[in-house]
Amino acid sequence: MQVLMVSTEYPPMPGGVGRYTSNLTNELRKDGLDVYVVCDEKGDGQYSGLSPKNPHNSDVLLKIVNDLKPDVVHVQFEPGLYGLILDPFNPKKSGTYIDPFYVKCKIPIVTTFHTGYSLGQWIGQVSLIKKCGRIGKLGIPARALVRFWKYFLNYQAFNNLNKEKLRMSTAGIVFSHYMSERLGSSTNDVGSSAGSKCHIIYHGSEPAIYPPLTKKEAREKFSLPPEHGHRIALALGFKTATKGWDILGKMKLPDGWILVVNSSKGHYSTENLDLNWENAENILDLQRGFLSEEELSILFYASDVAILPYKVTAGSGVMFDALAHGLPFVATDLKFFREFGAQGLGITVKRNPHAFSKGIKKLDRNYFKYAETVDAFKQKLKWNFVARQHSQLYYSIIDKKRGLKA
Repeated sequence: MQVLMVSTEYPPMPGGVGRYTSNLTNELRKDGLDVYVVCDEKGDGQYSGLSPKNPHNSDVLLKIVNDLKPDVVHVQFEPGLYGLILDPFNPKKSGTYIDPFYVKCKIPIVTTFHTGYSLGQWIGQVSLIKKCGRIGKLGIPARALVRFWKYFLNYQAFNNLNKEKLRMSTAGIVFSHYMSERLGSSTNDVGSSAGSKCHIIYHGSEPAIYPPLTKKEAREKFSLPPEHGHRIALALGFKTATKGWDILGKMKLPDGWILVVNSSKGHYSTENLDLNWENAENILDLQRGFLSEEELSILFYASDVAILPYKVTAGSGVMFDALAHGLPFVATDLKFFREFGAQGLGITVKRNPHAFSKGIKKLDRNYFKYAETVDAFKQKLKWNFVARQHSQLYYSIIDKKRGLKA
């Protein structure tokens, strides 16, 4: 089985989609599949040429497919990574630089969908952009005004990008029921006889260090307070406005709790977010930047709960990483987090400092119940299990294709 894995972002480039794709690719190769990666020239793939700024992304992919002739093409679809164009006047002209590839490719395509928003979240992103440039007597931020109009006009066009990709794919993969709803699709388990082409396969994650470190060992490596008398709430990820970290400094944590923060910047991010925590007594900012897989595991082992005060999200790799290391979460009451909170894996609350503080207190009172539920759930996130589901899907596609030819 030969698979062409498509992801503009790929290690050593920092980024969540690239990290996910790399881990999946490595596990698929262990499972005996012949996987080739095409990515940005700064990524460590077998092929390059993709870029958010390259209008010829489709030509790059079509040439590789023609030369390699893989059995399956698997696209990690995050629209912005392939060049998302939102036309401020005509939504029908909006799209990405890989849209033509989906039309012209003759090889079966599997698409994993990483982004999908409700109208409220989609429009909400506008207010998160740093205000810049003013017009008129009211001092309306010029760029924010243009951006608001583009987003409002293009909401359906953005949704249609995902829906069209699913329609033109042989199969689609999502990490949650929430995401399948955004695609307007029902889902079924891999290998089932149900008619839907959309499949839920959880975002894989597991510790990079095994056997696990004790909390004492893990905290010593980051010079964190000792386990006795101290619980750690961890806020981790890329430093963007969508993460909602502006409320962290205002949280009043329960006695014995401290808030540990570590942020980094994605390869394509142009956001310059200034969070002033100098006077926040409850925050310990590690300032370690992008962490290796081993360092991430150590930091999760050192912690007790993940804090996810996101303003908008279609999914969260940090949440899956936390669960894989046995950590329950406290998160904003968004549909994605609500789906996993309903399984007893964490608590969802309103996005304000008081609600998050109460959420931590509630979780603290029932900590072992949550931890026990997380411990059972994390088995579903192991990479060999996730890769096996992907393999089954690939082979079912090839078998069906052969059956049609027979």
